[in-house]
Amino acid sequence: MKIALISEHASPLATLGGVDSGGQNVYVANIARQLARAGHRVDVFTRRDDEALPGIVQFDRGVRVLHIPAGPRRHVPKEELLPHIREFALRTLDYCAAPVRRYDIVHANFFMSGIVAARLKEVLNIPFVITFHALGKVRQRHQKDADRFPAARTAIEERLVGLADRIVAECPQDREDLLSLYGADPDKIDVVGCGVDTRELSTSGRSARVALGLREDEFVVLQLGRLVPRKGVDNVIRAVACLERLHGIRARLLVVGGESVDPDPLVTPEIGRLAAIAEHEGVRERVTFVGQRPRHMLRHYYSAADVFVTTPWYEPFGITPLEAMACGTPVIGSAVGGIRHTVLDEVTGFLVPPNDPAALAERLARFHRNPELARAFGRAGVRHVRTHYTWKKIAQQILEVYASALRDAPMRELSAANESLATL
Repeated sequence: MKIALISEHASPLATLGGVDSGGQNVYVANIARQLARAGHRVDVFTRRDDEALPGIVQFDRGVRVLHIPAGPRRHVPKEELLPHIREFALRTLDYCAAPVRRYDIVHANFFMSGIVAARLKEVLNIPFVITFHALGKVRQRHQKDADRFPAARTAIEERLVGLADRIVAECPQDREDLLSLYGADPDKIDVVGCGVDTRELSTSGRSARVALGLREDEFVVLQLGRLVPRKGVDNVIRAVACLERLHGIRARLLVVGGESVDPDPLVTPEIGRLAAIAEHEGVRERVTFVGQRPRHMLRHYYSAADVFVTTPWYEPFGITPLEAMACGTPVIGSAVGGIRHTVLDEVTGFLVPPNDPAALAERLARFHRNPELARAFGRAGVRHVRTHYTWKKIAQQILEVYASALRDAPMRELSAANESLATL
């Protein structure tokens, strides 16, 4: 097949760890690679956000990244991109319209990419699949006034739920939200999670501590990912303080992520907020903001940690717990969204309520007092990921979704239900 992946703000070429660079970038990059390795040709359409970028980049064998001009050729926060999506869609349509460039299927990632995919379906009759990665109504429930997306987002998502040929839910909670909040057709939803590249992410042993300059006798807690308030890093900092206050255990917390290699509160304001919380809690000297790190370095951070912690308020899926497990590190995660299903409580780690530093501190203390339990959970995590969550397995499931979309998509003139696409 010839496959178009649309990912307007999350390029597979982006450096990870920034506000708008995270799990979706990893998802698109790895799905594209695995689809190509299965014998398909893949083009990834993303917005040109840098004047210096070439129009087409050969990302991997069988995978190209196409930079589509739409709006200013610089970074624009994804919350401000919607006014530029019409241009993005028109330019993508122009590219796809030529017969030699016709695609068999389009896979949209995020709601704005869904607008583009719906336009391609309308004009070229190409079926499309969508992975939302996050839902506006769920975001509004948790972020309330802090949600800066346009109010039109939820109406657009409702339309896309009806127009898509198949919908990929990333976890059972995602499926339930699509059903209860958007009235999705349950027969159109396939639950397919995210994965891990186990060649890139596997344990590098305790030698990783030497590489990172960490003492062997330190109890190291790792938080890694985008630095935004909903990720709950403040909860982890408070738990480190509780760990000493309630359990007499001193821990070193590494916070990896941000908008720059050197941790700079001016570039990543969340660092300043979190540093102030650490100061208030009396643990500032034991909280290290590492900054942004390249993919090839992440296995060393995961492997060097005694435990990986992620306690967001909500999480559509969450790739980092799987990455930690792939490196043999036990995980403590909040019992929300995808984490509730990927982390096996009392097997590969612990699940705790979000925003409960005392509960998190108690689980950290259990790992500190029982290193063999931590090692056993780490071994179980490696087995769990290799059995269920490799990108090769995930891509195989995605191909089954495509096959369903191609089989079920009506090859006919647009119905009256589709004629309202202009409202997107």
